[in-house]
Amino acid sequence: MKSYVLILIAFIFISGKQQDSITRTQFFPKIEQRAKNIPAKDKIWVFILAGQSNMAGRGLVEPQDTVQSERILTINRTGEIIVAKEPLHFYEPSRTGLDCGLSFGKELINRIPQDISVMIIPAAVGGSSVSQWLGDSTYRNVQLLTNFREKAEIGKKYGQIKGILWHQGETDATQNRIPLYKNRLSQLFEKFRAISGNENLPILIGELGSYSTNNESWMKINEQIQLYVFTDRNAMVVKTSDLKGIGDNEHFNSEGQRELGCRFADKYLQNL
Repeated sequence: MKSYVLILIAFIFISGKQQDSITRTQFFPKIEQRAKNIPAKDKIWVFILAGQSNMAGRGLVEPQDTVQSERILTINRTGEIIVAKEPLHFYEPSRTGLDCGLSFGKELINRIPQDISVMIIPAAVGGSSVSQWLGDSTYRNVQLLTNFREKAEIGKKYGQIKGILWHQGETDATQNRIPLYKNRLSQLFEKFRAISGNENLPILIGELGSYSTNNESWMKINEQIQLYVFTDRNAMVVKTSDLKGIGDNEHFNSEGQRELGCRFADKYLQNL
């Protein structure tokens, strides 16, 4: 009888996990559309998404997130240029969901010259720390800085790298790491700019959300971000305090991700 109960519990758990996976992926695009007539290099603005899970995306992808525009491009896992649909990230298939990239692109193309296209390049990996990026560590099967370098080369091949969108810090919100965060950001962003070939490249930094059970430590990370931005005239902070989570105390929900993308675009254009 005891064995039967254990088997039943295991069955219910596995069934629940399978249902969660189906729900998470039910609106993922079934068809990948290759980009036709890729614009000239000087007509493509490239933005790289980097950081951890809130940049990689954990929101629920809905039909509106797969409505494409020929002016918003991205890459697939083999580096081919495709028309952008969410989810953009592909490094963590069992976790990836809606990120802020497509909403960023949509907001941007509505406010820049019509002959300009936008390429959004995904490079974020959930759970990664700043020190792992600095050390070019392999995390969740991705060599972080090497992968960024490879994606930046694709961006430079097809367009002009115009900025980096960064959201990260949850992993660094510990007593030992918080005091080091500002200086580590400075070192990492210096590397990003060197790789991108522009020492004045704009970097937009999203704050951590305000829905965490570890909120005090997250706010200390936000303070470190603010301190860093005071030292870098080409870095900008995007506010997130009013954005909601999905209920896991870690990740923005779909509405929050879409709004975050719009705020990244607005902040970029304000400082263009």
